[in-house]
Amino acid sequence: MRILVLGGTVFLSRAVAEAALAHGHDVVCAARGVSGTVPDGATLVRWDRAEAVPAELTDTEFDAVVDVSRIPSHVRGAVAAFPDAHWTFVSTVNVYADTATVGGTPATLPLLDPVETDEDPSAGPELYGAMKVACENIVRTGTAAALVIRPGLIVGPGDPSGRFTYWPARFAQAAQDGLPVLVPEPVDDPVQLVDVRDLAEWIVTAAEQGTTGDFDAVCPPLPRAELLAQVAEGTGADPELVAVAPEVLAEHEVAQWSGPRSIPFWAGDLVDGGFMTHDVTSSLAAGLTIRPIDQTARDTLVWLQATPDAKVTGLTRAEEQEVLAAVRP
Repeated sequence: MRILVLGGTVFLSRAVAEAALAHGHDVVCAARGVSGTVPDGATLVRWDRAEAVPAELTDTEFDAVVDVSRIPSHVRGAVAAFPDAHWTFVSTVNVYADTATVGGTPATLPLLDPVETDEDPSAGPELYGAMKVACENIVRTGTAAALVIRPGLIVGPGDPSGRFTYWPARFAQAAQDGLPVLVPEPVDDPVQLVDVRDLAEWIVTAAEQGTTGDFDAVCPPLPRAELLAQVAEGTGADPELVAVAPEVLAEHEVAQWSGPRSIPFWAGDLVDGGFMTHDVTSSLAAGLTIRPIDQTARDTLVWLQATPDAKVTGLTRAEEQEVLAAVRP
């Protein structure tokens, strides 16, 4: 197959290009080329998507297109240029208007109203989700075969967010210094994520099979305690875990989810109970495979140790120990 990856230089889109090459496909990556490099074996066509589609692309027939954009106008332009290809649009679970229903699926959860704007959606997850809904609609109505994939938190080697990366890094530190690790209560809250390599592999095999429809792309829900146990196994660490109540963390100005002085990948009261409890039975049946978390943790740590400038968000080790010293009897 000849596959066009819109992007191909960073994290997921690059992993898709790598997976497609591993499957023996002819891969073209269309990107500005300023955020990174394409994998060896892929062809880079430079394209700023605010501008017209280069003739180098429009003169080529593609069997499949993969797009991760969040800008509706960018998606509309690409769909108009390649309407006959199998399209995979990578959306997000932030498209759902209902985040309270436990065990929701793409067939049962309502979507946000679409918003077509070229504004920066970093203002918040709702605008981001609404823009992604608009992009989904453009792909469905404008292409011959559309697959919409909605990931949650994408993790693994190359992760530019540093959220999951915090945990293998922190456990590795604990293995060296012997100090405890702070975790938020309740430790059995459900969490969901997906390894970037599993997601990329599914995108490629789904394109090969001509899969269409809407699917969520995360692992089945698992308790945070189980996730941390697998991180410990993958990093060869066995630290003492000290659970601290959310209200106590708030008193000590510890934030949720990401950023400085936060506990990454802890959503707490930022989201409702359905946000990380999606039923992914249909996705697994459609070909999504999920590797054990310990493998993701191990490989993320290896990548992190080889990439000194990789981003890791969250509490510093010193900040964490200061909080623990203040809250422990």
